[in-house]
Amino acid sequence: MPRYEYRCRTCGDTFELSRPMAESAAPANCPAGHADTVKLLSTVAVGGTAAKAPASSGGGGCCGGGCCG
Repeated sequence: MPRYEYRCRTCGDTFELSRPMAESAAPANCPAGHADTVKLLSTVAVGGTAAKAPASSGGGGCCGGGCCG
């Protein structure tokens, strides 16, 4: 279930709620009970390792060997 981040305009607290995507635009009360909240635009960080390209052997092939042209 997605997590959405909200900020309370009354007390300034930021909080998260897990809710279905269909309810993402529904109003949310802050933990202190205030109703004046706004949904924040969150960024998603994706981590991992990228596969490195093999090192070039320097030459060979048409474009590397000078046979084009």
